[in-house]
Amino acid sequence: MRIYRAFNFRTLKQRRLTNLGSTNQGQISAHICSISHLEASSQTLDQLSIPPPAVDRNVEEYLEKAILDSEWHSIERLSPNLTPSVISNALSKLRGSPDTVLALIEKLGFESLDVRCLCLAVGVVSRLPSPQPALQLLKRALEGGVATNQELFDELVRVRENLSLSSSIVLDLLIRACCGLRRAEQALECFYLMKDQGILPKIETCNELLSLLLKLNKTVTAWALYAEMFRLRIPSTVITFNIMINVLCKEGKLKKAKAFIGHMKGLGFKPTVVTYNTIIHGYCSRGKLESAQEMFDSMRNMGIQPDSYTYGSLISGLCKERKLEEATALFGKMVYERLLPTAVTYNTLIDGYCNKGNLAMAFKYRDEMVTKGIKPTVSTYNLLVHALFMEGRAAEADGLIKEMAERGLAPDAITYNILINGHCKEGNAKKAFDLQVEMLSRGIHPSTVTYTPLIYVLSKQKRMQEADNLFKQIVCKGICPDVIMFNALIDGHCINGNMERAFMLLKEMDTKKVAPDEVTYNTLMQGLCREGKIEEARGLLNEMKIRGIKPDHISYNTLISGYSRKGEMKDAFKVHDEMLSKGFNPTLLTYNALIQGLCRNKEGDHAEKLFKEMVSKGITPDDSTYFSLIEGLGENEGLLENTGM
Repeated sequence: MRIYRAFNFRTLKQRRLTNLGSTNQGQISAHICSISHLEASSQTLDQLSIPPPAVDRNVEEYLEKAILDSEWHSIERLSPNLTPSVISNALSKLRGSPDTVLALIEKLGFESLDVRCLCLAVGVVSRLPSPQPALQLLKRALEGGVATNQELFDELVRVRENLSLSSSIVLDLLIRACCGLRRAEQALECFYLMKDQGILPKIETCNELLSLLLKLNKTVTAWALYAEMFRLRIPSTVITFNIMINVLCKEGKLKKAKAFIGHMKGLGFKPTVVTYNTIIHGYCSRGKLESAQEMFDSMRNMGIQPDSYTYGSLISGLCKERKLEEATALFGKMVYERLLPTAVTYNTLIDGYCNKGNLAMAFKYRDEMVTKGIKPTVSTYNLLVHALFMEGRAAEADGLIKEMAERGLAPDAITYNILINGHCKEGNAKKAFDLQVEMLSRGIHPSTVTYTPLIYVLSKQKRMQEADNLFKQIVCKGICPDVIMFNALIDGHCINGNMERAFMLLKEMDTKKVAPDEVTYNTLMQGLCREGKIEEARGLLNEMKIRGIKPDHISYNTLISGYSRKGEMKDAFKVHDEMLSKGFNPTLLTYNALIQGLCRNKEGDHAEKLFKEMVSKGITPDDSTYFSLIEGLGENEGLLENTGM
């Protein structure tokens, strides 16, 4: 009795009973059975007036009786003392009662099962009408590392034999569990293990694996699997063909995808609306709208009616090509045919009109979807908020965010990035940083897209120490800065005259293996030109070429402006000629820089000639052009009158 008095009921539940001493395991289990009904009273064993009764039946017999009598509380108490052998025997006896097996596992706890018990449970539970319970067991096993893929497979093969399962269901379920966890390599391993055992997976399982490979962009592997299925004579279905057509579309092999329809027909399969939708979407995503329209006409000739997805793909393709009038007309046709547009289709049109700057039409479609009972999504609001910021309408953008909250929509990472970027462009650093704090409080992790505008706004406000500190924090968080973030910080230091720090950042880019681009070098060249270090800037142009970065018209204009400001017009025109030889046409900035430099050097005739050349090429002079000419030419009224000044 001393041992039992030392432990109350809660202690017994928390500790494994085998550690209580040398007491017989069967006796302890029986003691638990006799007092389990007293648990609610929370009485300790020391308070009971009677000693635990003697028991002469073993744990296995007790467990079997408890299961038959549905004494689940007793089973829960017994679970820490059950061996895998006892559980395995119980599961074998329950092979005809999968629902009872599920209940038993729930009471015992998943952690009580070893790989043998787990696979035996999967085998029994696989007999249920729904595969989900068995799939969940296998997913938990894979996620929890209960056994390797090979061990699970081998044990399931033994279970299949022991339970006399004629179908491949338990092995199919292992492949499907791997697919559900997006573990393509493990799923493929199971496929080939089945092949080695001479067991063919069901076509539905193969389709699920092919679909996963498609989603993961493993198109080469998908074709290898499809070829293996063909060799094993696993019969394809329409779904199989649709997946492989999708693979071809993802690879950009649209002609082959179209030809695949003929292959389907030759095998006696009729293409479905999904078949045509896949190819139409493939053409639209690559801007091949005429081919998409041909497929649209072809499906109708086949007697296959287009659905909302068909129209949605065509509308999306038209919007990407900025053919909004055609997209709007097609949308009207879709509605006329009584097909309900999805939120995605509305968002496509809203995006198209936002990009065009026609916010009135964008909001019209937003209102229309609400009227039709289609709830705007977070993407809907993101598009509209971004468009409002682009037009400098920050207050209205904030109003939309409040409307989102009223509709029960939570901002996502894209929403916060749009807001932070928008307020940074507005120069409202405090609001932008407050949003970043709010973002973190909601468990949304900032990215380079979040931090880059924050660095930008600090740089514009000449708060470079804070910008550098933020950059260090970002790196310490394990976020690798991209070229855009580096460019923003380099630009800030160049504008603020700290060229030494700017070039240190260029070296850091090399260290972090972030390749600089033409913007990086143009920014550094502009910084050097501001300081009058034109030859150093010219050296950067050569460095760009060595790195394989092609200078653009900004690169050349930067040098032309730099030389012109110093009055070194011979060098300015050398760069001008090089610019022309590279296929870049002079811009307003090019002419303004050259005219300004010539006027400063009192070369009015040359400036006048350049001015006329500029106008003849259809480039409209601006105020800077005229001010330079007035300064250089003085009262040359004839020239000014000819230009309408």
